[in-house]
Amino acid sequence: MKIWIDILTPKQLLFSEPIIEKLGKKNRILCTSRDYEEVSKLAKIRNFNLIFIGKHGGGNKNSKLKAGIERMEKLAKKIESFSPDLVISFCSPEAARISFGLGIKHIAFCDSPHAEAVMKLTLPLIQKLLTPYIIPKKEFSKFGISQKNIIPYKSIDAAVTVKRKIDERVKLPFENNDKKNILIRIEEEEAAYTQKSNKIIPIIENIVSKFSEENIVILGRYPKQIQNIQKKVGKKAKVVKMSFDGKHLLKNADIFIGSGGTMTAESALMGVPTISYNAVPNIIENFLVKKQLVKRETNPKKVSREIAKIFESKKQLNQQKSKKILNEMEDPIEKLIRVIEN
Repeated sequence: MKIWIDILTPKQLLFSEPIIEKLGKKNRILCTSRDYEEVSKLAKIRNFNLIFIGKHGGGNKNSKLKAGIERMEKLAKKIESFSPDLVISFCSPEAARISFGLGIKHIAFCDSPHAEAVMKLTLPLIQKLLTPYIIPKKEFSKFGISQKNIIPYKSIDAAVTVKRKIDERVKLPFENNDKKNILIRIEEEEAAYTQKSNKIIPIIENIVSKFSEENIVILGRYPKQIQNIQKKVGKKAKVVKMSFDGKHLLKNADIFIGSGGTMTAESALMGVPTISYNAVPNIIENFLVKKQLVKRETNPKKVSREIAKIFESKKQLNQQKSKKILNEMEDPIEKLIRVIEN
């Protein structure tokens, strides 16, 4: 069987690795992506073979539309030539439209019903949707997919990606000293489901003023964003592009402050003390907060107080809790294989 996987984000790339490992032995697999710096850098780090077709549309609606149309046109030619028997995506609008147009069965994964634009463009066109069990089916069915075609798995996606092996020889931006490592991830600004906010800026300013003696590393996403933050923090923190394997960074962090997305979930399941400033409220983040693996806090002064409290505590409760929860989760890839076989 020939399988096409369309990969649009770093998380999707990491989630695809075990899919390829398990399905690649007996099937021919084509992996495509678009020109998006965080994906291309991670593909090099992970030695992942990707064919880049089209580009990321940025934050502007017109440029998103134009990039999507251009990518679809180029992709359609490639996919028609490859002639796959099955499409796997993470709710890629281009993959949904092309698979529908060419009459190819399409199985998608998704844990982000809050991405309404993407849901509307993909869910009515796919055959099966695999999703974490903690997300009610109605969160997806309202966009046009029948509940009978929504298949839950007893896991969250970070439980898959966090198990990957990493190359620990790679140099990280933390200094080699006895200071604490504070890792901060900037929120996504260019996705269709986000609204630009400055929620993280006052949090960063407070952390930098209170913990300037520690190693503070801020992971930016886009050049302008990085420049703006660097101006505000000066030499008190390192602002870097995300050109590292996130798991490697988290493994060396004493605390992680995230927006509530992929790295927040991975950090929580690794047992790293984690604070979410909840940039885009979502069901996965809410689950992790309820399980007490993540502390949600948006007030800058309270975030700093939480950091101080964590540094003073020597308990390893987070690691025990996270390990227990991780061990209770099933493998979504095994569920995917059963769906394909059926």
